[in-house]
Amino acid sequence: MARLDINALGKSFGPVRCADALSFTVEPGEIVAVFGPSGSGKTMLLRMIAGMYEPDEGDILVGGRSIVGAPPERRGVGMAFQNFALFPHMTARDNIASGLRAKAGDADVTARVKSISRLLKIEHVLGHMPRELSNGQKQRTALARALIGNPDVLLLDDPLRNVDAKLRYEMRLELPSLLRRSSAAVLYVTQDYREAMAIADRIAVLVRGQLVQLARPAEVYAKPASVAVARLFGDPSINLAEVDPEVGQGGLSAEIAGTRVRLDSADQPAAHGPCWLGVRPDDLAISRDPGDDAIPARVVAITPMHERNVLLLRLADGSEWLAALPPDASAASADDDVFVRFAPQAALLFDRASGLRVGQSDHRQAA
Repeated sequence: MARLDINALGKSFGPVRCADALSFTVEPGEIVAVFGPSGSGKTMLLRMIAGMYEPDEGDILVGGRSIVGAPPERRGVGMAFQNFALFPHMTARDNIASGLRAKAGDADVTARVKSISRLLKIEHVLGHMPRELSNGQKQRTALARALIGNPDVLLLDDPLRNVDAKLRYEMRLELPSLLRRSSAAVLYVTQDYREAMAIADRIAVLVRGQLVQLARPAEVYAKPASVAVARLFGDPSINLAEVDPEVGQGGLSAEIAGTRVRLDSADQPAAHGPCWLGVRPDDLAISRDPGDDAIPARVVAITPMHERNVLLLRLADGSEWLAALPPDASAASADDDVFVRFAPQAALLFDRASGLRVGQSDHRQAA
């Protein structure tokens, strides 16, 4: 199988910059999730690799060979679309086999359709027309069509967005092993950070056409490259406060809503000037006991969310933070006065002017 290389790729439509000097590599058998907000250039990147659009600058290499300017059928690329894009007049079997008819004999096509449909658990609907399939069956049919030609590069454009929650969860568990078995270099576009973290070996975070971070899921969550990245990962979103860190005899500290709290000493060399301090809601602890590093707050509201309770807290300066706690750890009610704490190593510091993270914190774990 072949490696995919994206080299300084650029694309514009008038004043809109869809891709801005994108450069990264996807190894054979590796899954790289392309994640970012709407309009960040995720789908445009896939379409340039697939040959629907040509880049204005840069190059795309598959196995060391440039595919820019090559017709789509000669690029060694398979793609599954968010909207399925199945031929409405063909059965599921014929949709899956459509990309192989000109390349392989009937016996080989039949065997390969049978094998891939069994793998994706759709062998019982091969004779159905697309209108007779559920959304989950349509998505797996489209995925089978993309996989059956053993492409060097596999492009998946938010493939689970239109399937129900149960199937989406099941596919998150099954897809990684299925995709790695194909040995293709996989680019997986998604707008769901949980999906990106569950499926990918690495995550490429795009913001306004720029690659702002490329790292393993745990690192993107624990060490976001910027405030923008930190806000994209986590539900509820990260808490932020404007601080001016100071280094004293007790180490690094900052004032939050009138209370001075200790921060991770590992950030001392890099922390200087105005910063954003970020703390994940999962890293907050609530108690009724004052003391060191305890920030006074009032509980505004409590919202049950799955296995956690999310508390909306108002600090002394009027700012609002969120805390995500197990039900048995949040024995507080609305309008209660409480104290908020977090471990010093849970704090992330970002330069307030650039938004980029300063210092390192090796103690955090991905949720």
